[in-house]
Amino acid sequence: MSLEWSARVAQIISSLGTPDLPGHLSDALKALVDFDDTVIFGYVGASRPLALYNDFPEDRRRLHVDEYLEGPYLLDPFFLASTGDVEQGLWRLSEIAPDRFYQGEYFRSYYGQTGLAEEIGYLVNIHANLSIVISLMRRTRRFSKAEIRTLKAAWPVVEATCRRQWDQTSDVHDQEDSSFEGKIALAFRRIGEGILTPREREVVELTLKGHSADAVGKLLGISSGTVRIHRKNIYSKLRINSQGELFSAFLAAITDSGEPSGFSYKQ
Repeated sequence: MSLEWSARVAQIISSLGTPDLPGHLSDALKALVDFDDTVIFGYVGASRPLALYNDFPEDRRRLHVDEYLEGPYLLDPFFLASTGDVEQGLWRLSEIAPDRFYQGEYFRSYYGQTGLAEEIGYLVNIHANLSIVISLMRRTRRFSKAEIRTLKAAWPVVEATCRRQWDQTSDVHDQEDSSFEGKIALAFRRIGEGILTPREREVVELTLKGHSADAVGKLLGISSGTVRIHRKNIYSKLRINSQGELFSAFLAAITDSGEPSGFSYKQ
């Protein structure tokens, strides 16, 4: 590690417990490996994430933070990793994403707009109800293996810093957030509620998360051919023709109190 890294770590230590800490942590990591943007989210179950830090210019902040918090985060591989069985540490997004992530509608309709060459993230499990993800983003080139090794070597500092800074972060949200959590918990069930079977709704959820027919079949214990039949029936019942329309229904289901706008179900 360089002398600059040591100086940056000293800044981290001196700013623990203050609002300046996240910026100093980002600067320290940039002293090791150059990258464009940093964003830090705290994930508390399925609740709206805590936006803890970002250094985006205003236009990118709207996409990466404001729009993300309106619902797309529910399909984000890093969010899903925080709620699943992924071990904490440094991960490339491509390592934890579903097998069809880059062909899925979340990528086409939302993530692809970021124009990122690569995103990597430190996943830190603070306590049972809170995980922190520190995302490091590049717009023009991927991180090399050597750069990943360097950033992995910084893991002890990153983990200890996050634990000290956010260990006391409460998982109690205000009434608005509690209401939102209730909405997103029902979002997948709202798509085709009363029309789709429970198995069809499972297929909808896994498809939107970016799993291929083969992967959905393995997760549900059915054949990929059966998955494709389910998808065909889902589209027919919902009177839609694409994953794009299904993705729009998912986002609408998060915010609408009733039936997602623009949909008419078959009777």
